[in-house]
Amino acid sequence: MTRVLVAPAATDDLQRLIATHSLPPDTYVRVRRSIEPLASFPLLGASLEGRWHAYRFVLGPWRWMLIVYAYDGDTDVVAVVTIQDARSSTAATATR
Repeated sequence: MTRVLVAPAATDDLQRLIATHSLPPDTYVRVRRSIEPLASFPLLGASLEGRWHAYRFVLGPWRWMLIVYAYDGDTDVVAVVTIQDARSSTAATATR
C-alpha cells in the first residue's frame, strides 16, 4: 500500500482555507477521506499541466478544493504538496 504524506505547506494551506472560508470543524476529517483512496490508487488524480506538470490533483470534500500531490513510484509515496481554492486565478489548474 502506498504511503500518503501531507507536507507542512499543505497543512498550512488547509488551515488558511479553514479560516478564510469559514469551513466546518470536521474539515480535517473530510480532507483525510478525500486523500485516503490515494493509498490504494496513487495515480487516481488528473495530471496537471504547465509549471505543475509533475503533479496530479484530486478534488477535496468541496468541488472547489484542489488537493495537489506528487507520486514517487520508486518509493511508493504520495506527497500532498498544497491544497488550493480552484476558483483562484493562481490555482494550479488556472490557465495563463
